[in-house]
Amino acid sequence: MRAPVRVACVQAEPVILDRDATIEKLAGLTADAAAAGAQLVVFPETFLPAYPSSRWAKALAGWADPRAKEAFALLRRESLEVPSAQERRLGEIAREHGVWLVTGVNEVDPERPGTIYNSLLYHAPDGTLAEHHRKLVPTNHERLVWGQGDGRGLRALETPLGRIGGLICWENYMPLARFSLYESGVEIYIASTADDGDAWQATLVHIARESRAFVVAPSHFQRTASYPDDFPLRGLLEGVEVLGRGGSAILAPDGSYLAGPLYGEEGILYADLEPDRLFEERQRFDAAGHYNRPELLRFELNV
Repeated sequence: MRAPVRVACVQAEPVILDRDATIEKLAGLTADAAAAGAQLVVFPETFLPAYPSSRWAKALAGWADPRAKEAFALLRRESLEVPSAQERRLGEIAREHGVWLVTGVNEVDPERPGTIYNSLLYHAPDGTLAEHHRKLVPTNHERLVWGQGDGRGLRALETPLGRIGGLICWENYMPLARFSLYESGVEIYIASTADDGDAWQATLVHIARESRAFVVAPSHFQRTASYPDDFPLRGLLEGVEVLGRGGSAILAPDGSYLAGPLYGEEGILYADLEPDRLFEERQRFDAAGHYNRPELLRFELNV
Protein backbone atom coordinates (compact mmCIF):
# COMPACT_ATOMS: atom_id res chain seq x y z
CA MET A 1 0.00 0.00 0.00
CA ARG A 2 1.32 3.40 -0.97
CA ALA A 3 -1.72 5.56 -0.20
CA PRO A 4 -4.80 5.45 2.05
CA VAL A 5 -7.60 3.18 0.86
CA ARG A 6 -11.28 3.49 1.73
CA VAL A 7 -12.99 0.11 2.00
CA ALA A 8 -16.65 -0.84 2.28
CA CYS A 9 -17.66 -4.03 4.08
CA VAL A 10 -21.24 -4.85 3.09
CA GLN A 11 -23.60 -6.74 5.39
CA ALA A 12 -26.75 -7.26 3.38
CA GLU A 13 -29.37 -9.89 2.80
CA PRO A 14 -29.56 -11.30 -0.71
CA VAL A 15 -32.82 -11.64 -2.56
CA ILE A 16 -32.72 -15.22 -1.42
CA LEU A 17 -32.35 -17.79 -4.20
CA ASP A 18 -32.91 -15.17 -6.91
CA ARG A 19 -29.57 -14.61 -8.60
CA ASP A 20 -30.51 -11.81 -10.98
CA ALA A 21 -32.43 -9.80 -8.38
CA THR A 22 -29.54 -10.20 -5.94
CA ILE A 23 -27.08 -8.90 -8.54
CA GLU A 24 -29.22 -5.80 -8.98
CA LYS A 25 -29.35 -5.31 -5.21
CA LEU A 26 -25.56 -5.64 -5.21
CA ALA A 27 -25.40 -2.97 -7.91
CA GLY A 28 -27.36 -0.52 -5.77
CA LEU A 29 -25.26 -1.19 -2.67
CA THR A 30 -22.06 -0.82 -4.69
CA ALA A 31 -23.30 2.52 -6.00
CA ASP A 32 -23.94 3.65 -2.42
CA ALA A 33 -20.47 2.55 -1.33
CA ALA A 34 -18.78 4.22 -4.28
CA ALA A 35 -20.69 7.44 -3.58
CA ALA A 36 -19.25 7.30 -0.05
CA GLY A 37 -15.75 7.14 -1.52
CA ALA A 38 -15.07 3.40 -1.27
CA GLN A 39 -12.38 2.01 -3.58
CA LEU A 40 -12.85 -1.60 -2.49
CA VAL A 41 -16.32 -3.08 -1.90
CA VAL A 42 -16.63 -6.55 -0.35
CA PHE A 43 -19.74 -8.75 -0.08
CA PRO A 44 -20.24 -11.81 2.19
CA GLU A 45 -19.72 -15.51 1.64
CA THR A 46 -22.01 -16.90 -1.11
CA PHE A 47 -24.03 -13.67 -1.24
CA LEU A 48 -25.23 -14.91 -4.63
CA PRO A 49 -27.86 -16.30 -4.43
CA ALA A 50 -27.71 -17.17 -0.67
CA TYR A 51 -25.73 -19.03 1.94
CA PRO A 52 -27.24 -22.54 2.42
CA SER A 53 -28.10 -22.40 6.12
CA SER A 54 -27.57 -25.56 8.14
CA ARG A 55 -31.21 -25.29 9.19
CA TRP A 56 -32.21 -26.60 5.77
CA ALA A 57 -29.02 -27.86 4.11
CA LYS A 58 -28.83 -30.74 6.60
CA ALA A 59 -31.80 -32.24 4.77
CA LEU A 60 -29.52 -32.87 1.78
CA ALA A 61 -28.17 -35.84 3.74
CA GLY A 62 -31.51 -37.54 3.16
CA TRP A 63 -31.02 -40.27 0.60
CA ALA A 64 -34.20 -39.74 -1.40
CA ASP A 65 -36.03 -36.75 0.05
CA PRO A 66 -37.68 -35.10 -2.97
CA ARG A 67 -37.83 -31.75 -1.15
CA ALA A 68 -34.06 -31.81 -0.61
CA LYS A 69 -33.43 -32.71 -4.23
CA GLU A 70 -35.64 -29.86 -5.37
CA ALA A 71 -33.91 -27.41 -3.03
CA PHE A 72 -30.46 -28.36 -4.33
CA ALA A 73 -31.63 -28.08 -7.93
CA LEU A 74 -33.00 -24.61 -7.14
CA LEU A 75 -29.70 -23.51 -5.60
CA ARG A 76 -27.85 -24.90 -8.62
CA ARG A 77 -30.17 -23.11 -11.06
CA GLU A 78 -29.66 -19.75 -9.34
CA SER A 79 -25.89 -20.13 -8.90
CA LEU A 80 -23.43 -18.13 -10.99
CA GLU A 81 -21.62 -19.70 -13.91
CA VAL A 82 -18.07 -18.46 -14.54
CA PRO A 83 -17.86 -17.18 -17.19
CA SER A 84 -21.38 -16.04 -17.96
CA ALA A 85 -23.45 -12.94 -18.66
CA GLN A 86 -24.17 -12.64 -14.93
CA GLU A 87 -20.46 -12.80 -14.06
CA ARG A 88 -19.78 -10.13 -16.66
CA ARG A 89 -22.56 -8.05 -15.09
CA LEU A 90 -20.52 -8.00 -11.86
CA GLY A 91 -17.60 -6.70 -13.91
CA GLU A 92 -19.82 -4.00 -15.40
CA ILE A 93 -20.85 -2.90 -11.89
CA ALA A 94 -17.20 -2.64 -10.86
CA ARG A 95 -16.36 -0.69 -14.00
CA GLU A 96 -19.37 1.61 -13.75
CA HIS A 97 -18.38 2.70 -10.25
CA GLY A 98 -14.60 2.46 -10.62
CA VAL A 99 -14.14 0.08 -7.69
CA TRP A 100 -12.56 -3.23 -6.85
CA LEU A 101 -15.50 -5.55 -6.21
CA VAL A 102 -15.18 -8.80 -4.25
CA THR A 103 -18.25 -11.03 -4.23
CA GLY A 104 -18.99 -14.34 -2.57
CA VAL A 105 -20.93 -16.62 -4.92
CA ASN A 106 -22.26 -20.11 -5.36
CA GLU A 107 -20.34 -20.90 -8.53
CA VAL A 108 -20.83 -23.42 -11.31
CA ASP A 109 -18.24 -24.38 -13.92
CA PRO A 110 -20.13 -24.64 -17.25
CA GLU A 111 -17.88 -27.52 -18.33
CA ARG A 112 -18.72 -29.55 -15.20
CA PRO A 113 -22.13 -28.18 -14.22
CA GLY A 114 -23.08 -30.84 -11.68
CA THR A 115 -20.93 -29.38 -8.88
CA ILE A 116 -21.38 -26.09 -7.01
CA TYR A 117 -18.39 -24.28 -5.50
CA ASN A 118 -18.15 -21.65 -2.78
CA SER A 119 -16.14 -18.92 -4.48
CA LEU A 120 -14.79 -15.39 -4.17
CA LEU A 121 -14.67 -13.34 -7.37
CA TYR A 122 -12.46 -10.25 -7.59
CA HIS A 123 -13.46 -7.80 -10.33
CA ALA A 124 -11.13 -4.93 -11.16
CA PRO A 125 -12.27 -1.35 -11.92
CA ASP A 126 -11.86 -2.10 -15.63
CA GLY A 127 -14.43 -4.88 -15.32
CA THR A 128 -12.09 -7.84 -15.70
CA LEU A 129 -12.17 -10.88 -13.43
CA ALA A 130 -8.78 -10.42 -11.79
CA GLU A 131 -8.90 -13.26 -9.26
CA HIS A 132 -11.03 -16.31 -8.53
CA HIS A 133 -10.80 -18.42 -5.37
CA ARG A 134 -12.76 -21.55 -4.50
CA LYS A 135 -13.13 -22.58 -0.85
CA LEU A 136 -10.69 -25.41 -0.28
CA VAL A 137 -12.72 -27.48 2.17
CA PRO A 138 -16.45 -27.01 2.82
CA THR A 139 -17.36 -27.17 6.50
CA ASN A 140 -19.80 -29.53 8.21
CA HIS A 141 -23.19 -29.42 6.40
CA GLU A 142 -21.55 -27.51 3.53
CA ARG A 143 -19.99 -30.78 2.33
CA LEU A 144 -23.48 -31.79 1.23
CA VAL A 145 -23.59 -28.72 -1.01
CA TRP A 146 -20.16 -27.76 -2.41
CA GLY A 147 -17.21 -29.44 -4.02
CA GLN A 148 -13.62 -28.92 -2.86
CA GLY A 149 -11.77 -25.97 -4.32
CA ASP A 150 -8.36 -25.83 -5.97
CA GLY A 151 -5.26 -23.76 -5.33
CA ARG A 152 -6.23 -20.67 -7.29
CA GLY A 153 -6.48 -17.45 -5.33
CA LEU A 154 -4.10 -18.50 -2.54
CA ARG A 155 -1.63 -15.74 -3.36
CA ALA A 156 -2.22 -12.06 -2.70
CA LEU A 157 -3.14 -10.05 -5.79
CA GLU A 158 -1.04 -6.99 -6.57
CA THR A 159 -3.35 -4.02 -7.20
CA PRO A 160 -2.99 -0.22 -7.18
CA LEU A 161 -4.67 -0.31 -3.75
CA GLY A 162 -2.15 -2.76 -2.33
CA ARG A 163 -1.89 -6.53 -2.15
CA ILE A 164 -5.35 -8.04 -1.68
CA GLY A 165 -6.19 -11.65 -0.88
CA GLY A 166 -8.49 -13.70 1.27
CA LEU A 167 -10.02 -16.93 2.45
CA ILE A 168 -13.59 -18.02 3.04
CA CYS A 169 -14.99 -18.71 6.51
CA TRP A 170 -13.40 -21.71 8.23
CA GLU A 171 -10.63 -22.17 5.70
CA ASN A 172 -9.23 -19.22 7.65
CA TYR A 173 -8.45 -21.86 10.29
CA MET A 174 -6.07 -23.59 7.84
CA PRO A 175 -2.59 -22.34 8.90
CA LEU A 176 -0.85 -23.07 5.60
CA ALA A 177 -3.59 -21.41 3.56
CA ARG A 178 -3.17 -18.28 5.67
CA PHE A 179 0.60 -18.46 5.34
CA SER A 180 0.35 -18.64 1.56
CA LEU A 181 -1.29 -15.21 1.70
CA TYR A 182 1.23 -13.92 4.23
CA GLU A 183 4.18 -15.10 2.13
CA SER A 184 2.81 -13.26 -0.90
CA GLY A 185 2.66 -10.03 1.08
CA VAL A 186 -1.07 -9.61 1.72
CA GLU A 187 -1.94 -6.13 3.01
CA ILE A 188 -5.75 -6.19 2.79
CA TYR A 189 -6.97 -9.59 3.98
CA ILE A 190 -10.57 -10.53 3.12
CA ALA A 191 -12.25 -12.99 5.47
CA SER A 192 -15.80 -13.40 4.19
CA THR A 193 -17.91 -15.70 6.33
CA ALA A 194 -21.24 -17.15 7.38
CA ASP A 195 -20.02 -17.67 10.96
CA ASP A 196 -22.02 -15.31 13.17
CA GLY A 197 -20.77 -16.69 16.50
CA ASP A 198 -19.03 -14.61 19.11
CA ALA A 199 -15.89 -16.78 18.82
CA TRP A 200 -15.45 -15.70 15.19
CA GLN A 201 -14.51 -12.23 16.36
CA ALA A 202 -11.55 -13.70 18.25
CA THR A 203 -10.51 -15.39 15.00
CA LEU A 204 -10.57 -12.07 13.16
CA VAL A 205 -8.45 -10.43 15.84
CA HIS A 206 -5.94 -13.27 15.61
CA ILE A 207 -5.76 -13.10 11.81
CA ALA A 208 -5.15 -9.35 11.94
CA ARG A 209 -2.40 -9.73 14.55
CA GLU A 210 -0.80 -12.70 12.79
CA SER A 211 -0.93 -11.25 9.27
CA ARG A 212 -0.24 -7.68 10.41
CA ALA A 213 -2.69 -6.78 7.64
CA PHE A 214 -6.00 -4.98 7.49
CA VAL A 215 -8.87 -7.46 7.70
CA VAL A 216 -12.18 -6.88 5.91
CA ALA A 217 -14.73 -9.46 7.09
CA PRO A 218 -18.27 -9.30 5.68
CA SER A 219 -20.67 -11.78 7.28
CA HIS A 220 -23.96 -13.10 5.94
CA PHE A 221 -27.27 -11.76 7.23
CA GLN A 222 -30.34 -13.87 6.58
CA ARG A 223 -33.92 -13.99 7.88
CA THR A 224 -36.47 -16.78 7.56
CA ALA A 225 -39.12 -14.31 6.40
CA SER A 226 -37.05 -13.56 3.31
CA TYR A 227 -37.31 -17.09 1.94
CA PRO A 228 -39.90 -17.58 -0.80
CA ASP A 229 -43.08 -19.26 0.37
CA ASP A 230 -42.59 -22.10 -2.11
CA PHE A 231 -39.04 -22.95 -0.97
CA PRO A 232 -39.15 -26.77 -0.76
CA LEU A 233 -37.57 -26.99 2.71
CA ARG A 234 -39.27 -23.97 4.25
CA GLY A 235 -40.89 -26.14 6.92
CA LEU A 236 -37.45 -26.67 8.49
CA LEU A 237 -37.17 -22.92 9.11
CA GLU A 238 -40.28 -22.62 11.27
CA GLY A 239 -39.72 -21.17 14.72
CA VAL A 240 -36.49 -19.37 13.77
CA GLU A 241 -36.52 -15.71 12.78
CA VAL A 242 -32.83 -15.09 12.05
CA LEU A 243 -30.63 -17.61 10.24
CA GLY A 244 -27.54 -15.40 10.10
CA ARG A 245 -27.18 -12.39 12.39
CA GLY A 246 -24.07 -10.93 10.75
CA GLY A 247 -21.00 -9.80 12.65
CA SER A 248 -19.24 -7.94 9.84
CA ALA A 249 -16.15 -5.98 10.83
CA ILE A 250 -13.02 -4.20 9.63
CA LEU A 251 -9.84 -4.54 11.70
CA ALA A 252 -6.45 -2.85 11.80
CA PRO A 253 -3.13 -4.75 11.69
CA ASP A 254 -2.90 -4.70 15.50
CA GLY A 255 -6.27 -6.45 15.87
CA SER A 256 -8.21 -3.36 16.89
CA TYR A 257 -11.59 -2.62 15.32
CA LEU A 258 -11.90 0.12 12.74
CA ALA A 259 -15.62 -0.63 12.21
CA GLY A 260 -18.13 -3.10 13.60
CA PRO A 261 -18.92 -5.75 14.47
CA LEU A 262 -22.43 -5.19 13.11
CA TYR A 263 -25.22 -7.54 14.19
CA GLY A 264 -28.91 -7.93 13.48
CA GLU A 265 -29.30 -5.52 10.56
CA GLU A 266 -28.15 -4.62 7.09
CA GLY A 267 -25.50 -1.96 6.75
CA ILE A 268 -22.26 -0.90 5.11
CA LEU A 269 -19.17 -0.49 7.28
CA TYR A 270 -16.45 1.91 6.11
CA ALA A 271 -12.85 2.40 7.11
CA ASP A 272 -9.90 4.39 5.80
CA LEU A 273 -6.82 2.18 5.75
CA GLU A 274 -3.54 4.00 6.37
CA PRO A 275 -0.41 2.32 4.94
CA ASP A 276 1.78 3.34 7.88
CA ARG A 277 -0.29 1.13 10.17
CA LEU A 278 1.13 -1.90 8.34
CA PHE A 279 4.73 -0.88 8.96
CA GLU A 280 4.11 0.20 12.54
CA GLU A 281 2.94 -3.30 13.41
CA ARG A 282 5.35 -5.28 11.22
CA GLN A 283 8.36 -3.79 12.97
CA ARG A 284 7.71 -6.23 15.82
CA PHE A 285 6.30 -9.15 13.85
CA ASP A 286 6.30 -10.03 10.15
CA ALA A 287 5.12 -13.62 9.62
CA ALA A 288 6.74 -13.98 6.20
CA GLY A 289 9.66 -11.62 6.81
CA HIS A 290 11.95 -11.20 9.80
CA TYR A 291 9.81 -13.56 11.92
CA ASN A 292 10.10 -16.36 9.37
CA ARG A 293 12.78 -19.10 9.35
CA PRO A 294 12.59 -20.58 5.84
CA GLU A 295 15.83 -22.50 6.33
CA LEU A 296 14.05 -24.48 9.05
CA LEU A 297 10.38 -24.30 8.07
CA ARG A 298 9.53 -24.55 4.38
CA PHE A 299 6.25 -23.87 2.64
CA GLU A 300 5.23 -25.29 -0.74
CA LEU A 301 2.12 -24.51 -2.77
CA ASN A 302 1.08 -27.07 -5.41
CA VAL A 303 -1.22 -25.55 -8.05
